[in-house]
Amino acid sequence: MGFPAGPGAPGPVAVVLGTRPEAIKLAEVVRRLGAAGLVVHTGQHWDPELWADVTAELGLGTEPLPLGIGGGSRGQQLGAAVSALDALFAERRPSCVLVQGDTTAALAGALAANTAGVPLVHVEAGLRSHDRRMPEEHHRVLVDHLADLCCAPTATAVANLRAEGVPDERILLTGNTVVESVHHLLPDADERARTARELDLPEEFLLLTLHRPENADNPEVLRRVFAELATVDLPVVFPAHPRTLRSLREHGLEGLLGPVRALAPVPPARFLALQALARLVVSDSGGVQEEVSVLKKRLVVVRRSTERPEVLGTFASLVPGGVRLGRAVREALAEDPAALREVPSPYGDGSASRVVVESVVKLVTALA
Repeated sequence: MGFPAGPGAPGPVAVVLGTRPEAIKLAEVVRRLGAAGLVVHTGQHWDPELWADVTAELGLGTEPLPLGIGGGSRGQQLGAAVSALDALFAERRPSCVLVQGDTTAALAGALAANTAGVPLVHVEAGLRSHDRRMPEEHHRVLVDHLADLCCAPTATAVANLRAEGVPDERILLTGNTVVESVHHLLPDADERARTARELDLPEEFLLLTLHRPENADNPEVLRRVFAELATVDLPVVFPAHPRTLRSLREHGLEGLLGPVRALAPVPPARFLALQALARLVVSDSGGVQEEVSVLKKRLVVVRRSTERPEVLGTFASLVPGGVRLGRAVREALAEDPAALREVPSPYGDGSASRVVVESVVKLVTALA
């Protein structure tokens, strides 16, 4: 199945993204779209440490078209991105707009598609934390209700959409593209061993990531997280997000990094290697919650709530605000890591990107 070609053929599929996780999860979709895809990078992740070498490593084929929105508040980024996308779509009208997840870039793409009267496809639709304190929760709901096609990764996500009145003809159960991304990017055993040597990693370590505002912007939570981890008899390796480092400096908390092995942000493949090598992962990342289910690793989630309940009780446990984090880590370490090897990922069999692209082709062909 392919896209209509020749005179009068529809415009490109505009894949709007703004962060590294979006690019990782959409890489296989972009590869399958080929020449029919137009990748647009809003610049939400404007820090070069988070974007360096990502395009080449993901094999997107061409550099994304940059909008150069850069920093600023969430509202400033959203307004600037919608305006820039509106101008782009007027100049080069897409046949369809595709967005992923719950970022400001995804909401901007959805609003611009709606304004332009262009069909919208939402990949990773239907996730709900039911926590209105999370800006991402508002983004998810808005994008889902604007979308012409909601590509839901799990049956739970499908049920969430139906509960909100989204009609069945706009819902498609696809699995999650994260499965393909992990399989594509994960270094083999030799490369993982090389990573361990190059970084001089201990034989067993805890991998930590923190970047969400509820953690990174709250000095009390930061103190609590690092204090709790200091009670665990396991070295901590911390690829530090620029946002978290800025917050530590601004609050005079750089000393918290003393017992921790802090690293600069690492490329996606090397980060997966670190997850595969780690004895345990502690993180507030949504993507990591999915990745551990493919890697068969144990995770402690440091958040008030999660929009990915499918991994709780098997691959992950939830520790709000870092309270009793040390206890949760010790309990996770006491479990047999081999017990997860036969637990299936709730995110599908690795066919999500193919299903998404086939559904986009059907949508575009029907409107051609």
